[in-house]
Amino acid sequence: MTSSTILFPYFQPIICTASGGIVGYEALARQHDDNGQVISAGDLFASPTIDDNQLIQWDRSVRRQALQKFSQQMHKGYLTINISAAWIDYVDDYTALPTLSMLQELNIDKSRIIIEITESKGALEKLIDVVKEYRKHGLKVAIDDFGTGYSQLERVMEIRPDIIKLDMKLFKQAAKGGIEQDVVHLLTSLSKRRACQIVCEGVETDEEFYYALDCGAQFMQGYLFSPAEAEFQDPNRYHRQIELLRKKFLLKTIKKESAKLAFMTNIKFLVSVLRIALETDFNLNKLVSYPFEQSGVLRFYLCDNQGNQISSNFNFSDGKWFEEYREVGFNWSWRPYFYRLLALSPSDIDENHLVTSERYRDFNTGQLCNTLSIRLDEERILLVDVTAEMD
Repeated sequence: MTSSTILFPYFQPIICTASGGIVGYEALARQHDDNGQVISAGDLFASPTIDDNQLIQWDRSVRRQALQKFSQQMHKGYLTINISAAWIDYVDDYTALPTLSMLQELNIDKSRIIIEITESKGALEKLIDVVKEYRKHGLKVAIDDFGTGYSQLERVMEIRPDIIKLDMKLFKQAAKGGIEQDVVHLLTSLSKRRACQIVCEGVETDEEFYYALDCGAQFMQGYLFSPAEAEFQDPNRYHRQIELLRKKFLLKTIKKESAKLAFMTNIKFLVSVLRIALETDFNLNKLVSYPFEQSGVLRFYLCDNQGNQISSNFNFSDGKWFEEYREVGFNWSWRPYFYRLLALSPSDIDENHLVTSERYRDFNTGQLCNTLSIRLDEERILLVDVTAEMD
């Protein structure tokens, strides 16, 4: 490749799952291969043998072309343009940023432009200053490939982006389950707390679409809808497709929630059995006749009003109850499922009122669990650990 290489922009639509419409586009660099076919210029920009100044020149050329085309179309959405964090190191005058000059020249509403920061390289201090300048002029800022490393998390804390685009590789792995799924849920939870919009990239299948909805992503892009194309599209082009996908997701989710409700109804019945048994001296052997293990009950124990564990752990495994004394005297008052129960007024509590913890991984069994808390009497609180695999 030489300086005579010609690059040009293609535009991939970003879909709003709530409205079903195209809300914006990401401008992506393209080139022609030796056979005249349009291909991505990503490998070109990733090449370690090409001088940064040449890459910056190509990037600015593609950016100008994209903005020119965007200024001529009637779509009211936004345009996302990628800017490498590493190249910001070459900027000396923050008041004369090339993108701002292009927007001024082309008379483009700056509130419709999103600067998408790519790569984890570059000086964070300079990046912060440049982002401040963009924001001063009304532009929004996105972090690309969020989830690829701590540097991205550090940038989120410092830059506080308006939009976070989840790393495509991480998202695809998370859709299959495993620890990646936990990481994505943590990242999306963080984004919601920071009032960031989530965009899932690389959505290619119905199942990935459903998973993105489950994560709370309102915006998506990917081949399930469209690759990057040379022209902007009708904003309602994918409206019917999104509508059908949402309906399928709703049916799947209702079925899943119904199973969870049935699961919890059975758990509540077993907790009531425990509650009645614990009101007096109880016989563990009599409780064996109930399907605790098959229903997902792992163990139960008792605490006083200060959160001190006053009983053994009564575990159920392989058809038998057995006791563990190790945690007698431990204090659990700092756990939300405990103090939330204590915070309830007497009028809010009945014999069936349960407070449920968030899901966690049980240290002993490795299973995904919830802890249920229920008041046994004025002095005692019953805690029951149950599997959350049905959740």
